[in-house]
Amino acid sequence: MKKIKILCKNNGITKEFPLGTTLIDIARDIVPEMNVIGVLVNNTLKNMDFEVFKPKTLKFLDASSTIGMDIYERTLSFILYVAARQLYPKEKLKVEHGVHNGIYCRFANKQLVLDNGKVAAIKLRMQAIIDQDLPIIREEIQTEKAIDLFAKQGLLDKVSILKTRGNLYNSVYSLAGEVNYYYNALAPSTGSVKVFNLVHHYKGMLLFLPKTSNPKETSEFIEQPQKFAVVNEFKRWGKILGVTDVGTLNDTVINRSISDFIKISEALHEKKIARIADEIYHLRKKTKLILIAGPSSSGKTTFSKRLSIQLRANGLRPVNISTDNYFVDREFNPKDENGEYDFETIEAVDLKQFNQDLTDLIAQKEIQVPRFSFQEGKRQYTGETLSISKKNVIIIEGIHALNPRLTEAIDDKLKYKIYISALASINIDRDNRIPSFENRLIRRIIRDYNYRGYSAKDTISRWESVRRGEKKHVIPYMNEANIMFNSALPYELGVLKQYAEPILREVSSNCKEYSEAQRLLKFFSFFVPILADEIPPTSLLREFLGGSSFEY
Repeated sequence: MKKIKILCKNNGITKEFPLGTTLIDIARDIVPEMNVIGVLVNNTLKNMDFEVFKPKTLKFLDASSTIGMDIYERTLSFILYVAARQLYPKEKLKVEHGVHNGIYCRFANKQLVLDNGKVAAIKLRMQAIIDQDLPIIREEIQTEKAIDLFAKQGLLDKVSILKTRGNLYNSVYSLAGEVNYYYNALAPSTGSVKVFNLVHHYKGMLLFLPKTSNPKETSEFIEQPQKFAVVNEFKRWGKILGVTDVGTLNDTVINRSISDFIKISEALHEKKIARIADEIYHLRKKTKLILIAGPSSSGKTTFSKRLSIQLRANGLRPVNISTDNYFVDREFNPKDENGEYDFETIEAVDLKQFNQDLTDLIAQKEIQVPRFSFQEGKRQYTGETLSISKKNVIIIEGIHALNPRLTEAIDDKLKYKIYISALASINIDRDNRIPSFENRLIRRIIRDYNYRGYSAKDTISRWESVRRGEKKHVIPYMNEANIMFNSALPYELGVLKQYAEPILREVSSNCKEYSEAQRLLKFFSFFVPILADEIPPTSLLREFLGGSSFEY
């Protein structure tokens, strides 16, 4: 019997296996101690039923990796779908969005009122399915047959997606007699995802996954009322506009209604910014600091510029101060655990001088304005001064803006705090959500490539470190905000598609970032492209695409 060599990157073992051996059988032999839920084959994610006929390099995945956790989430979502179908066969489950450190799910029928008892019953049914370790079977079928299958189930959102994607064949997954569609790999069986929790929340349920740092422990509830409210607000806008998922967005493009949809989406953004400016105006007698924080590529800079215009329309005079100019000299900058300069920590800012200057400005004293030279790694004073009057408000924008330490010398009563992030306002379909960070990663890939000289490989390689920094320095202060602004635009992924795809295709298959580039390319395959011609020059998207009327 002819054999082939397999290299396992997890432990460096090279071993021969018969032609046609499945990945799941190789995993049982070569990494028996791992709870394997997926595998990268030559840096490409494959289902565990994949049969190997040529020498391959494999990296097996569990829930401690980002890709593994994505597989874990999709698998648990399918188990939840099956449990819900068994208990409520006439109802349609919707996996909506990430919030409170979990995933919010609900039934489409608002007349079905969930309570603790009903959710506990669903959780119990999920646990029974997991305990049986049932196989999850993938089958490649003709797209026409898949469309007919989902049409009979009334899953019209999947029908719409499959019609516009243009593939001859698509994968469908079967579990306990139920069939569904997921846009990427699932675990081989239900027993692979034992750690989870399901609790009643609002009108639905929160599904909690394991911690990536410790997959044996379930993630814990973190109160995020602002995020929950703003995402629900955008969902309501989507219903009003008739665009709630990628399928309906694609239909809007195909039906040549996208021009109006872009205009309305931008108008809703402007309306929200104007309302924030109006609220600040009504609080003008006590508000002197406007603090704007948010994670990477959320559009903080353009938002602050658009807010400044609306404030001026109300008769206020905003003055922008950049925390970047208050970095400590490079020699005093803290380093991380790897010995690299940590520019994300708040200790990288000269907090004492920053607070002194803010105190002096609010007291209407003149200050010397610093400029930080990133080339020299030093703060410089060139004679530039600044003072403000009673009609001025100070805008501070940056990742640490809501951290109380940044402005600890200033009375909280003088502050108006804004948190901004790009929270995807549509999903692929009712079972496949778009993670809240997806828009930001794609925005950053495009911006870094066009304006900072970084390849997609560079940006992808840094992304996990960026996310860790956000979780440590930005997200914990979300609830400090007076208001939250969602910078995502419901049409933007169709536009970003054309800019991102050629950049992502440059990532070589011999590097570890290739799997993420391929995942994003597959993700974009669901979108009908949208031209950028209709996007106004003041749009938040222009910060990443170019063509903005603002100076950066």
